[in-house]
Amino acid sequence: MKIPIAPVLIAALALTPLTLAFAQDRKTNATLPANTSLDLFLLVGQSNMAGRGKLEEQDKIAPPRVWTFNRNQKWVPATDPLHFDKDIAAVGPGRTFGRTVSEALPKIQVGLIPCAVGGTSIARWKKGGELYNNAIARARKAMKQGTLKAILWHQGESDLGKSDIPRYQESLRHLIADFRADLNAPGIPFIIGEIGCFYQRKDSEGIDAFNEGLRAFASKERNCACVGSEGLTPLRDNLHFNAKSARELGRRYAAAYLKLIGASAPALLP
Repeated sequence: MKIPIAPVLIAALALTPLTLAFAQDRKTNATLPANTSLDLFLLVGQSNMAGRGKLEEQDKIAPPRVWTFNRNQKWVPATDPLHFDKDIAAVGPGRTFGRTVSEALPKIQVGLIPCAVGGTSIARWKKGGELYNNAIARARKAMKQGTLKAILWHQGESDLGKSDIPRYQESLRHLIADFRADLNAPGIPFIIGEIGCFYQRKDSEGIDAFNEGLRAFASKERNCACVGSEGLTPLRDNLHFNAKSARELGRRYAAAYLKLIGASAPALLP
């Protein structure tokens, strides 16, 4: 189902450089107690999930109770960049997603499992391939510290013009089934993000048609949702979300997840 989300307005925090530095140091030096159980979220897809938005001071501060499974498979406070697919990884939707969910559900600890890789087609995420196997391996190890609650997917730019929409939908259907089966998580929420409405390619079928296909797919699949990209803006490359829009996309993913599980979030949902 498509989750209609109005742009979310959050008041800016009046932090001086000194307090920002103190908060960053205090948060990033935290360690996760061994007996902590996390609500886990797998982040998969390509560069707009990994994040390419320009880092700002706020992105370097870990939200309370939000952790990320780093490249060394250790739990550390969640600061951007979460991903490590390329040196240009920066601000994506994951950190703000975790922050929003943790604020809506104050009794939980959030664990993010970043696995997205820029420039990848859906074919490269097929079961048995390197990307899929890596995501499964990281998720399984992370699940020793908690329970997988949802999978967040943002991908498709690499497939525009190279695969017809029904074929893409079928590939996505198989991918969802494989993730759920191999992670022993039948019916786990799978949340899809629309490609940026600003993205156009001469050889593509059109971004509107692609996003419409994503919405139609999510409306028919069990425990799936599709979050919109309307109103979001890009970097100069007209491909990647800028930092502000990446954070907003994270809030939209969070709102979709909370709605799927029946949690109320008055500040997020209309």
